[in-house]
Amino acid sequence: MEEKLNLTEEWDKTFPKSEKVNHRKVTFHNRYGITLAADLYEPKSYEGKLPAIAVCGPFGAVKEQASGLYAQIMAERGFLTIAFDPSYTGESSGEPRYVASPDINTEDFQAAVDFLSVQDNVDPEKIGIIGICGWGGLALNTAAIDTRIKATVSSTMYDMSRINANGYFDAQNSEEDRHKSRESLNKQRTEDYKTGTYKRAGGVVDPLPEDAPFFVKDYYAYYKTKRGYHKRSLNSNDGWNVTGTMSFMNQPILHYTNEIRSAVLMIHGEKAHSCYMSKDAYKYMIENNKYTDNKELMIIPGAVHTDLYDNLNVIPFDKIEEFFRKYLK
Repeated sequence: MEEKLNLTEEWDKTFPKSEKVNHRKVTFHNRYGITLAADLYEPKSYEGKLPAIAVCGPFGAVKEQASGLYAQIMAERGFLTIAFDPSYTGESSGEPRYVASPDINTEDFQAAVDFLSVQDNVDPEKIGIIGICGWGGLALNTAAIDTRIKATVSSTMYDMSRINANGYFDAQNSEEDRHKSRESLNKQRTEDYKTGTYKRAGGVVDPLPEDAPFFVKDYYAYYKTKRGYHKRSLNSNDGWNVTGTMSFMNQPILHYTNEIRSAVLMIHGEKAHSCYMSKDAYKYMIENNKYTDNKELMIIPGAVHTDLYDNLNVIPFDKIEEFFRKYLK
């Protein structure tokens, strides 16, 4: 039974509305009974049943940001698309707010495929997914379990298990560092239980310190400025709960990606601080995999992490369309 959500009907995206597509709000439910909110985009004119794509990400963003931009542009190119808010975030349901789960967030993508599979104007044999940033890793995890997905694109991918367990650039990749992190997180759990509230971790740092690393400045330039700020975005505001992403620490989401038989295109910027994650994940995905002819890693020269959020001069939409046309047939 789907929960009735209070959805904003006004156009409140970080990108302009396209006159080439129809747009409407939709809801669907996942296997855990959480009702998800999504924006549906479809071409204004088409014949027959459409190929469809579900889009999500970045991690801590909302559908009014990068995922909606991707969805709208792919709809302009002839696909029926949805951009959805993950469980516990944005306009989607789920309590407590601002938590993430390797299991439930993978399920969110599968639930999006459930929804698309039963639409009258969608060909259920032609469904793909796009995951941006942390949802790139979750898209790969979903492709490893859901055989209904015929093609997957990850863009500027983050492996959230690796980040939570090892820190940025694997700088805390030791038993001792992980133990300290576990101690801190579990102490916070006790405090949260005592107070009956969940302490927030804070979104992108604001004001921006002069000595902030480039990747922090990169995030600030998107989430904290007119370019990408949104009032419901965790990264633009108070962030996840401190313990909100804790379960990723010991649940490696990419473990079975070398058994993905369907097509995968991984896209990353050459200058992105996170590029090592896509390179390593791609290498692992094709090792000992009998299905490598339909796998590809595309590195964009000179591009940084958030270029692939919204920079239309950088995001290779022609390549993405060509990929989905080839494999959603």
